[in-house]
Amino acid sequence: MASPQSILVTGGAGFIGSHTVVALAEAGYRPVILDDFSNSQQRVLDGLRQILGHEVPCYVQDCNDRAALLDVFQRENIRGVIHFAAFKAVGESMQEPLRYYRNNLGSMIALLEIMHETGVSDLIFSSSCTVYGEPATLPVTETSPVLPATSVYGNTKQIGEEILRDVVAAGKPLRAISLRYFNPIGAHPSAQIGELPLGTPNNLVPFITQTAAGLRGQLTIFGDDYPTPDGTCIRDYIHVMDLAEAHVAALQALQKNTAASHYDEFNVGTGRGASVLEIVRAFEEVSGQTLNFRIGPRRSGDVVAVYADATKSREQLGWTAKRPLREALADAWRWELAIGR
Repeated sequence: MASPQSILVTGGAGFIGSHTVVALAEAGYRPVILDDFSNSQQRVLDGLRQILGHEVPCYVQDCNDRAALLDVFQRENIRGVIHFAAFKAVGESMQEPLRYYRNNLGSMIALLEIMHETGVSDLIFSSSCTVYGEPATLPVTETSPVLPATSVYGNTKQIGEEILRDVVAAGKPLRAISLRYFNPIGAHPSAQIGELPLGTPNNLVPFITQTAAGLRGQLTIFGDDYPTPDGTCIRDYIHVMDLAEAHVAALQALQKNTAASHYDEFNVGTGRGASVLEIVRAFEEVSGQTLNFRIGPRRSGDVVAVYADATKSREQLGWTAKRPLREALADAWRWELAIGR
């Protein structure tokens, strides 16, 4: 019986990365984490051990460190890469643009160079639906226009896709897929791992769960006068385990591909939009909690509505989101209660 393939997961201790580690292991791969823990916590490794029943190899390294990357590739006989590692705070990216460009793009370049040196060709890149900006038509497909980024963070995702496209166009031995995420929420149903923001959450659902748990005094909904049915913004919220499983499906698709060079991108969403108020009301129903929230002014840069057409992912990757919104919210609440801050 062949040994399981070792797959490097950069940023593997983060929210999406840790859940993808679980999905990889359950699919028969051997995930190897590389994370500098600048935006994650060591306790994630304990959660992964509880879920999987064994330790996951973890290297505490900066993905920009070529020597460290080379050592991990050689030591662990890496056969594929899922690249999450990046700074991700939109507001901070606008204040520290050079730091974001150096880290987010420098790490990808270093990774691609080491992959080339070690003969590894398969890469899944963590991209984002932010590449679509404020779309003219909904749902967005992979052929919808990629509009100018509204943040430095978003621009690093666009440039990351361009780097992969250019390397493949040059005929280099790289098979890469960019997964354009919509809005991941939820947690592993075991409540051993979940979203663990450091400081004030930037995302809606952890702010909701922290408000319900009494850690935040009040939730502010930014605007209720948008041209949507209830006036609040609409997003495509996807359970993080569905998103994790999309990475496995993408990796398997690459490994079946016989081309030496290949690049493509896929939307990873449910295909259904939900408003902020819908999320609040659904959370109140599944948790039994009444949320203290207020309506505030619009927040600069917020897109009115965006949700995915995930037909291409279904037809070409054999993947589709299957966990309902209420399950994701229930899992997020169970995780919040289990954290024991």
